[in-house]
Amino acid sequence: MKAMIVCVSVSHGNTQKVADVLGHVLEAPVVTPEQVDPAELSACDLVGFGSGIFSMSFHPGLRRFVRALPREQRRKAFVFATSGFPEPPFRPYTRPLTGLLEQKGFEVVGSFSCRALDTWLPFKPVGGVRKGRPDAADLVAARTFAEGLRAQE
Repeated sequence: MKAMIVCVSVSHGNTQKVADVLGHVLEAPVVTPEQVDPAELSACDLVGFGSGIFSMSFHPGLRRFVRALPREQRRKAFVFATSGFPEPPFRPYTRPLTGLLEQKGFEVVGSFSCRALDTWLPFKPVGGVRKGRPDAADLVAARTFAEGLRAQE
């Protein structure tokens, strides 16, 4: 299986830690949107797309990258995220990216998220929330998720 992870990790490296675990298990390079030619994704059996969550959304750079992809028949994809808080039912942040990927021809086969240090404005004065996250248990959960994806092939 040929896989690739497209990741935007800008604040504290939280999402990069998760992406590195996923990439290790899937034997996939971890790249930023700027480092990959969109045509390369066509040769992949599985592509992961992830970022930290900013204002209840995936990073704008990741969303721009996916929106710019041509529509074509593709294989499988998954999404992953790190955030200070769980995904709220009144405004799910994975659904819009999943829908966009499906419009671009991907079959979205799963999603993973875990808590991470969040220093967004109201939390900055106290040093943020979810300090120490993602922790070892979060990274084990990411590994287990990736092993499940690998087993599907």
